[in-house]
Amino acid sequence: MSTPPPLPVAGPAAVRRAALGLIRADRGAFGGLVLLNCLAAGAGTAGPYLLGRIIDDVRAGTTVAHVDRVALAILCCAVAQLLCARWARLVGHRFGERAAARIRDRFVERALGLPASVVDRVGPGDLTNRGTEDIATVATTLRDAGPEVSVSLAQALFLTGAVWVVAPSLGAVALLALAGVPVAVRWYLRRARTAYLAQGEADSHRAEVFAATAAGARTVEAFGLRDRRVAASERSLAHSHRTRTHTLYLRSVLLPSVDFSYVLPVVAVLLVGGTLHTHGVLSLGAVVTCALYLRQLSAPLEAILLWVEQLQSSGASFARVEGVGGAAAAPVPDTVEPRGEAVELRGVRYAYEGGREVVRGVDLTVRPGERLALVGPSGAGKTTLSKLLAGIDAPHAGSVTVGGAPVTALGPEQLRRHIALVTQEHHVFLGSVRDNLRLAAPDADDARLSAALTAVGAHWADTLPQGLDTELGAAGLRLDGPRAQQLALARVVLADPHTVVLDEATALLDPAAARHTERALAAVLRGRTVIAVAHRLHTAHDADRVAVMEDGRLTEIGPHDELVASGGAYAALWRSWHGRP
Repeated sequence: MSTPPPLPVAGPAAVRRAALGLIRADRGAFGGLVLLNCLAAGAGTAGPYLLGRIIDDVRAGTTVAHVDRVALAILCCAVAQLLCARWARLVGHRFGERAAARIRDRFVERALGLPASVVDRVGPGDLTNRGTEDIATVATTLRDAGPEVSVSLAQALFLTGAVWVVAPSLGAVALLALAGVPVAVRWYLRRARTAYLAQGEADSHRAEVFAATAAGARTVEAFGLRDRRVAASERSLAHSHRTRTHTLYLRSVLLPSVDFSYVLPVVAVLLVGGTLHTHGVLSLGAVVTCALYLRQLSAPLEAILLWVEQLQSSGASFARVEGVGGAAAAPVPDTVEPRGEAVELRGVRYAYEGGREVVRGVDLTVRPGERLALVGPSGAGKTTLSKLLAGIDAPHAGSVTVGGAPVTALGPEQLRRHIALVTQEHHVFLGSVRDNLRLAAPDADDARLSAALTAVGAHWADTLPQGLDTELGAAGLRLDGPRAQQLALARVVLADPHTVVLDEATALLDPAAARHTERALAAVLRGRTVIAVAHRLHTAHDADRVAVMEDGRLTEIGPHDELVASGGAYAALWRSWHGRP
């Protein structure tokens, strides 16, 4: 089974723009976060400085009362630092939760805006993995790593600056001793983003393999494909394991290097500072103050570097989440308005990525109000043509128009008013029967909803215990295939487009129910254009015209009786349908 191409990944510039957009959306909280972090860091620098003053004052012969006052000031500064840091973390957590909510909302909006052709191409695994694991990773970082890193970064900057203020010579020594930290971090950062993107892609592929195996479990069992699917699953797991092992290797190099690097400044300052104190250049208090600053520096540096791994993983996840926007359909303004209801195809050609053409030079005009049946053997291109008619896919050559306007130039809402596609794939959304129906007509009253259900033969709705308020889904009533399909058809009736494309829309109904539903639809849709992809040829028998597709081409078109009398491809299909040679 070939691996579907993944969704795009946003580049670093796009990720930075998205991050800045989150900050601008909640700039008040972000500004408060920065201010509180600065206050906490400033209060934290007071303790070592005052302790150094105590040492120098004691050596100069100060009083006990003076030492007590300075010690009380140290205590007050420590309490202020604690309160400001806690408050900063609270503001940071709230900022992170709101930002994560905005990311989720934007992801859902973009996912719903993906063209159906893109969803079919990439499969559910990649999209699901981005919407669950990647968003969860970003949310965790915004909630936990973001506040922690911001507090630690402010502390590190203030402590480093304080060393330079107290003793510039020791500040230079400390800076030189810290040179190993940026080297190790740079080595890690140059490799981390690529490694985490590869890990995310491997996880998506693993999810896709598992989802495809679970969805096709009956097919796997029927054709004896168990060993093949197990082997594919093991390969995907092994690939995922390799990518995770590589990111673990990067961390195993970074963290020990940094642990060693931030001990060096304290040792260097004590050695150099002691020498300078011996020669009378620096006071003992200044040396102790700088050593304490650098000793305190290890805590925020350690916190920052411990979160670097999470930030890189989150950055890769954020790039994958933002990448969905690159695949989403661009909004199409309603600048073109169809004039009339005729549907026309001229020289239409289409090929799936990496494959041969499945629709080859189709010319077809469907008159307003006509019922056209599209028939042909499996693989003839009928379903692809139905997607082109409904504007889901765009032809690679030629044109598909409604009322003279290209369907691809119509916005989603505008297109829905003209053409609707109904396939054998359907979905029952969580909520009541009324909620499911009002997706197509938000303003419809109960009488109209009931009429739509009756039109498609869904008389079972009249017997529901709570009527239209009956909840559907796992926690409520579970509809079987035929009933779910009837619910989908009722939505089409409510949407009221002038052209309906039915791609085996009654495939899940038994013959009697399908016949009844098709007759009901014929009555409801009288005066509208109906293009039906039909495998059951009684649908073709009831149509005004029948179009026959073979190998991507339109080979015959005409009324049922004429095509049967002509003895061509349709006549052969008709005889086969009735069991005659």
